[in-house]
Amino acid sequence: MRVREGLLDLLFPPKCPYCQRVLDDPRAPLCPRCQPSLPWLEGRAGERRIDFADGCFSPLAYGELVREAIHRYKFSRVRALGRPFAAVMAQCLKDRLPEGAGLICWAPLSKERLRERGFDQAELMAREVGRLLSIPAGPVLVKMRDTGPQSELEEDSARRANARGAYALLPGTDLTGKRVVLVDDVVTSGSTLEECAALLRQAGAEQVFCLTLARARGD
Repeated sequence: MRVREGLLDLLFPPKCPYCQRVLDDPRAPLCPRCQPSLPWLEGRAGERRIDFADGCFSPLAYGELVREAIHRYKFSRVRALGRPFAAVMAQCLKDRLPEGAGLICWAPLSKERLRERGFDQAELMAREVGRLLSIPAGPVLVKMRDTGPQSELEEDSARRANARGAYALLPGTDLTGKRVVLVDDVVTSGSTLEECAALLRQAGAEQVFCLTLARARGD
């Protein structure tokens, strides 16, 4: 596997997700130029309240460079960006929840959107965060219907209505006593995370923490 990855790095050198320059260190999640210029969220700025969750953590604000990088990942299908994004998210989770968790899951795409995109961006990030932190990662939720992009809805009330009833627990899910981390790419109104966190609580999760790459706006 490492040999294959090395060959791919030679043929397609890893680039910084934000400025798209070739990385001097292919293992780095971003280049030294972008490191100081990205909109990092520190302290309480990187946390927000989500109903049914014990906390929500985001390392970055949804500024221009971050927004463009996430769009390349999701809509231009540059799935390789999932790994450097996950590296930043894993460090954020390690800093803010040093005691770790028992399970990492994600807010899934609908079957229609998954077929269209070819991959689930939140799943790729969640599994990589789990690998980096040695935390089990797996599916817990299913999206029952395609709601359309939340980003196209400006009002929080419309986002909540759009997400309401859109998700369900996979049959047989039992999270009794577990601390669960729920992953998504961006948090804006929090309606998707709230809907999913409520279901994780119903399945018996003792604690639920949300983790996203970016936070689009304040409460």
